[in-house]
Amino acid sequence: MKEIRLLTCPGHGPAARFDRLTDLPSQFSATAVLAGDLIMPTPVNAHDHGYGIRTLDFGAVDDALEMWIPGLRLRPRTDPYLEALVAFGRLAKTGVGATIHCHNSLNVDRLVDEAGAVMRAAGDVGIRLALSCPLLDHDAWAYDGGPQRLKPFLSADDWQALESTVPSYAPISALLAAVEAVAAANSSQLVDVQYGPIGPQWCSNALLEAIAEASAHHNRRIHMHLLESPRQRIWLDRRFPEGVVTYLDNIGFLSPRLAIAHGVQLRPDELELLAERGVQLVTNPSANLRLRSGIAPIASALEIGGSVFAIGLDGTGLDDDQDLWREMRLLYLLQGGRNLTRRLTAQDIFDAAIRVGGQVINANEADDFTIIDYQALIAEALFYDLDEAEVLLTRMSAKYARGLIVAGREVMRQGELTGIDFDAASSELGAQARADLPRLEKQRPLVRALSAATRAYYATWPGIS
Repeated sequence: MKEIRLLTCPGHGPAARFDRLTDLPSQFSATAVLAGDLIMPTPVNAHDHGYGIRTLDFGAVDDALEMWIPGLRLRPRTDPYLEALVAFGRLAKTGVGATIHCHNSLNVDRLVDEAGAVMRAAGDVGIRLALSCPLLDHDAWAYDGGPQRLKPFLSADDWQALESTVPSYAPISALLAAVEAVAAANSSQLVDVQYGPIGPQWCSNALLEAIAEASAHHNRRIHMHLLESPRQRIWLDRRFPEGVVTYLDNIGFLSPRLAIAHGVQLRPDELELLAERGVQLVTNPSANLRLRSGIAPIASALEIGGSVFAIGLDGTGLDDDQDLWREMRLLYLLQGGRNLTRRLTAQDIFDAAIRVGGQVINANEADDFTIIDYQALIAEALFYDLDEAEVLLTRMSAKYARGLIVAGREVMRQGELTGIDFDAASSELGAQARADLPRLEKQRPLVRALSAATRAYYATWPGIS
């Protein structure tokens, strides 16, 4: 018997079942729901970078984080609107209708225009968007001294070529003003503009303190990377003898307005402090594994009490496919523990993906739904009363997502986006990227030299191998 299932709180109880579409709540009456489908609140991708051209495609092969970062210099120059359109379209096709976009440009003079293009792309696709505006004023080349630390590990010619690319940074007042300008230009109820300090290792104390003050003044959320890699842990402990999390608390940075991505290297005392302040931890299992950062202490955070976490793809996914459903499964398995009772439950996973994810994008009251071909998931099942949340965590992937409804708009129907021609956009973006190949080919030797120098530099640190 093919019923329609409405699973309003995955992990909290079974789905309600309906024999006919007309029996469903009225908001589904005009949608393409079929017998055998399951409808559930859409999960949120709570940390991402909007890669229309994915990192592997321009040669940034997985590596330890700091050695991988130089590869981002090979990102092709493309239209920001088209880049975001493809990234958001790819995500929507998986049945996910809300995401954080940590914008990638570091040029404050272009931020307002590029952010406008990104917000327009989100509107055309039809998804909810939290736009994290990048903020930094410290060099991203190497911790503990910037570019000069890498000079001994580079040839004279490579150093001369790379030295000219060391960026200059805008004053703090200009950085914060740019964020407010982006917010003022935002005309969509589905977009939330946030401060995006890239990470404390790339921000001065003055910038971090200014962001904390501005966040409180404007009641604006902050989204930041924190303690992703072992090398960040070592260096931040040098810079902040009292502990970086304690420092952030002392300046008023920690609050329910803050979400931190990764947090792989967090200690129990830091997890406890973050929980006390209502901070959300966004975990990125695939990215943490692919960039050799480790496994975040999510189960430990929950056991401490009061901690909340969300789930993000960070532009990757285990199969490089932006499939949040598989990311949820990976987290479920990684954090299950070895005891008779699960450390992380199905309820924990779905609460993270839906409820806490909504908090991270500042859309707690979102009324968005994904339609799933549930009958295909249980086609060979002998029992019809299996726990739907367990079925989803065991078998769900993007290919079973049939529909997506965001704020009453049908964004995807029968697996196809309704607002854009995704294939045409993807083809055009690829053409733009290939047109930039001559410049990228010239850059590749320098990027490889920078990555090798970065590896040699960190190898000199005690305790790093």
